[in-house]
Amino acid sequence: TDNAGGHLMQHGMVDLVIVGTDRTTRAGDVANKIGTYLKALAARDNNIPFYVALPSSTFDWEITDGIKDIPIEERDPDEIRYVQGLCDGKVQSVLVPPEDSPAANHAFDVTPRRLVTGFITERGICEASEEAILGLFPDKKIR
Repeated sequence: TDNAGGHLMQHGMVDLVIVGTDRTTRAGDVANKIGTYLKALAARDNNIPFYVALPSSTFDWEITDGIKDIPIEERDPDEIRYVQGLCDGKVQSVLVPPEDSPAANHAFDVTPRRLVTGFITERGICEASEEAILGLFPDKKIR
């Protein structure tokens, strides 16, 4: 399941974590599917390298602080308030919580660069720092 990663890491069943990214700042903060941040925390807690594989087109060269500056998409809360299943040959939707229960459905989270071991790009591998990233992409240095 999505949340088995931490358990597997605790029991020595993971040597390395590699995730993708939807958007990465020039400083190395990573926005990816919700749950990526928790996997990075589990990896750090278990001394497991945490890498992000990405094409250079995924870097947002204008942003340095991902936690503050990357907008996080919120999807329809009904996606998580309702479950669907087959009942009497028909697909039915069932509301799980009480009708007036609020819900939040964030699609992404931001993993701070301090939790990222490095980046795997088409130009090579580097550590998660602005200096190292710009070493691979010198054309992006602010002049």
